[in-house]
Amino acid sequence: MAPGFYPATRFRISGDRAVLAVYGEGVNPAINERVRRMAALVNTLHHPAIEAVVPSYATLAVHYNPLEIDCAGLIEFLLHLEQRLEEAVISEAVIVEIPVCYGGEFGPDLAFVAAHNGIDPEEVIRLHSAAAYRIYAIGFAPGFCYLGGLDSRIHAPRLATPRLRVAAGSVGIAGSQTGVYPLTSPGGWQLIGRTPLCLFDPQRPRPIPYQAGDTIRFRPVPAEAFARLEQDTKR
Repeated sequence: MAPGFYPATRFRISGDRAVLAVYGEGVNPAINERVRRMAALVNTLHHPAIEAVVPSYATLAVHYNPLEIDCAGLIEFLLHLEQRLEEAVISEAVIVEIPVCYGGEFGPDLAFVAAHNGIDPEEVIRLHSAAAYRIYAIGFAPGFCYLGGLDSRIHAPRLATPRLRVAAGSVGIAGSQTGVYPLTSPGGWQLIGRTPLCLFDPQRPRPIPYQAGDTIRFRPVPAEAFARLEQDTKR
């Protein structure tokens, strides 16, 4: 059993229309793979009582119609599916490259992250852009991806007081996580850069260019390239 895995799935009632299946704890690729496989299997079977499945790091929220199935029946169904994980068909993970302009007006908290860790801003950029980040979950806002794999040398706390407005495309750090704000919204992460890419567009055939299980890589680009790249994404 991999570290963090529970010997048996733990179930929690989440309101009167959802059950939370908990497979372990922590940020663990093996646990997250179990979550993805279960989500794919549930979606494939199209159970008439199941309304939605929401995967996260180590949990799967299953929303259901209580007029069609009760909580005990749903848990029994999910336990049965665990014996059929080899049948799950999940899409192959892809690597999505995101250009980022670090620092300056795009990354007002870059200097803080550097000082907090006793390193230079250039080292923050190097470490942040050197890693490959697995998308463990998408939530908070459409297209907001929670990424695992942030180097411990650039961990940083959330802001004591969140900003009321964070520009779309802002790249931030909060604790051991990093991510990108796809839409302009409030937020409390330390902002170290911004991408000119539009990461959520409901008018596109595929509104979000990635999904849970994919890999994100950040590529540093000079600030003077931001406007050009932003225009290119709109063509």
